[in-house]
Amino acid sequence: MNVQGYQKLTLLDFPGKVACTVFCGGCNLRCPFCHNATLVKEPHYYPNAQEEVLQYLSQRRGILDGVCVTGGEPLLQKDLADFFRKVKAMGYQTKLDTNGADPVRLKEVLSAGVVDYVAMDVKASFDNYARATGVDIPRERYQKSIDLIRSSGVDHEFRTTVVKGIHSDEDFYQIASLLAGEKKYFLQAFVDSGNLLENKGFAPFDSESMHRFLGIVRTKIPAASLRGQEE
Repeated sequence: MNVQGYQKLTLLDFPGKVACTVFCGGCNLRCPFCHNATLVKEPHYYPNAQEEVLQYLSQRRGILDGVCVTGGEPLLQKDLADFFRKVKAMGYQTKLDTNGADPVRLKEVLSAGVVDYVAMDVKASFDNYARATGVDIPRERYQKSIDLIRSSGVDHEFRTTVVKGIHSDEDFYQIASLLAGEKKYFLQAFVDSGNLLENKGFAPFDSESMHRFLGIVRTKIPAASLRGQEE
């Protein structure tokens, strides 16, 4: 598995867990506001750190609770399920971050029973997906992934990174209908990492706008919340 790096300890990436976050190189999307441009465009920029990560985890049993695998897009890694098995054999809980563009691979990993938590990015309304992702993938793939996650029995969340220049009120009316009744849906403000895939002047929305979007999605997702902001 192409592991480009890892964050040794995080309290944010895996809800309720003290976790290690593992970053995989490569992605099947080209979201212009992506903050991990190197992971997307140069997936082999750094040496593969998989063995280093596994050694680190073997030494942190009883200290860390879980491992979050993110990207890029982890489902591009053909041996992802095997990696999760190794991690679970050490006693860790596992979390997968995915963009949902490949429901076939998602189903394989979910069916393997090696994932305890899934977080899927819902990039925008389906009408706006090509603009938000930079590629034209049939919306049915994302819909299938959403359906798979919701019916899997695996603890999960959906989330949208909200970007001025990409999103409008209409996105959130449509997302609200798409995810109606979900228990965990988060809006999170865009942050410019300085390493964006495209430099097009993207910016975060102000607090008033974020609360307006939250009000829209709460009409059908009452449990929706803002991540990283006061409500």
